[in-house]
Amino acid sequence: MKALVFHGPGESAWEETEDPGLQEATDAIVRVDAVTICGTDLHILKGDVPEVRPGTVLGHEAVGEVVEVGSDVRSVRPGDRVLVSCITACGRCRFCREGAYGQCRGGGGWILGHLINGTQAEYVRVPHADLSVYPLPGAVDSKDAVLLADIFPTAYEVGVLNGRVRPGDTVVVVGAGPIGLAVIATARLYTPEKIIAVDLAPSRLEAAKRLGADAVAVAGEEAEQLVADLTEGLGADVVIEAVGVPESFETCTRMVRPGGHVANVGVHGKPATLHLEDLWIKNVTITTGLVDTHSTPMLLRMLAAGRLPAASMVTHTFPLDRMEEAYDVFSRAGDTGALKVVLGGEQHDALTIRAS
Repeated sequence: MKALVFHGPGESAWEETEDPGLQEATDAIVRVDAVTICGTDLHILKGDVPEVRPGTVLGHEAVGEVVEVGSDVRSVRPGDRVLVSCITACGRCRFCREGAYGQCRGGGGWILGHLINGTQAEYVRVPHADLSVYPLPGAVDSKDAVLLADIFPTAYEVGVLNGRVRPGDTVVVVGAGPIGLAVIATARLYTPEKIIAVDLAPSRLEAAKRLGADAVAVAGEEAEQLVADLTEGLGADVVIEAVGVPESFETCTRMVRPGGHVANVGVHGKPATLHLEDLWIKNVTITTGLVDTHSTPMLLRMLAAGRLPAASMVTHTFPLDRMEEAYDVFSRAGDTGALKVVLGGEQHDALTIRAS
């Protein structure tokens, strides 16, 4: 099969690699029909995630068709169309039993495109398939559903739920990329009084307004002043960091009101300064997190009911074999206007099914 293979910081290629096969009785093999690129993939290519070894197939989000399952898989069977979650869950360890699938210690967590071969390929092996793939309703489009593999559950769980968004709150979202936009969309479910989006790119601020932001501002002093003006100098109830750079995190801590919440969603590759000399007296709660995907079934029901604006976030589509071009477009989002880039098509080679 062909796949996008990581060869070290700044180096990757769409190339021939070995077909995946069942390794455990709990595995499933999925033919990839739709896949997307995440900001985390760009962090990997920059060298921010050193655990990813050269030779690893990238990607942790996909929709596809199950073509083979191990003998212990019960929830899906060959022919089922499924969402491949960014998080793999064994279901047995302490963290899984608590619903903290992202911290799985039974061979799960964020492993696809990280510790094992991922989804940016024609086929992918998914361990612990019973809790790691989700059958899709027939009415849901694959290119919309793939956004529920990561960005929507991440935005909802790590941003909105961790940030304790409540009716009547003022919510600031710093970073209006795909994750930030998904935060805006899911924060609206809690009827905040206002949502303020902050970003450097005018195209992303426009997208934020389309998805429900009540006010937007260019990152910097202008944004901090706008938050102060709109809250009578108190600061925001909830500030959600969706960029992953030190400056944006520090900006969030300056925008939050006493007693408020800062929820970090961004993937950070460098240290950020925590100004405890300013924060210790303000009763501010700061949360971090890797998504657990416990909300995925609920979000899938909302998507099927037309309650999530997934389609409006897909700005570019490509055949699967134009992966390198898609990466170029996504990595230059400020110039290209890319939000979510989705790849898919019917160009798969036949997979040889090996005896289990």
